[in-house]
Order: sequence, then structure tokens, then C-alpha cells
Amino acid sequence: MIRVMLPTHLQRLANASRETEIQLEGPATLGAVLDALEAQYPMLRGTIRDHRTKQRRPFIRFFACGEDWSHEPWEVQLPAEVVAGEEPLRIVGAMAGG
Repeated sequence: MIRVMLPTHLQRLANASRETEIQLEGPATLGAVLDALEAQYPMLRGTIRDHRTKQRRPFIRFFACGEDWSHEPWEVQLPAEVVAGEEPLRIVGAMAGG
């Protein structure tokens, strides 16, 4: 089980709680988690990553174990703490400006 924390705007869109649990069959990669999240919450398709290219949306960031995973390839294995459910995978809506 992988714990995923969603930003408020995606929580409301998906009618989900702040933290949701994802079950995976196979390797626990960032791409696999996003595939499972979009399957569990179809209304999130296209909000986190582009439908066609599967590229991350510009103002969405991913954090695991306090590190930024936003530019990691989709196929990279997530940290053991995230896979074990000890730490959540955080999806964050970034802000521009200041």
C-alpha cells in the first residue's frame, strides 16, 4: 500500500480525502502510482500529467522522503519507506510569483 497526499484542489476535484491509499501490482514507480491514482480517481486524468505526452503539469511537484522527485523518470523505483507505507508520496500544487 502506498500513501498519496493530494493538494486541496485535487482533493475537491476527486472528492477524496487529503491522504489516499494506492495498491500496486508490480514495481512501485512514480508512473505506476500515477496510473493507479488516475484509475481510482478518473476525474484526475489530465490534471497531474498531460493525457497525450504523460509529462508532469508545470505547477505540480512530487515529494518523497523530503526530496523533490518532480524531475525523476517515471520508471525510477520509489524509496522503500514510501513503498512500505511509512512515508507518503506528496503531490504538491506549486505557486508562481512571490
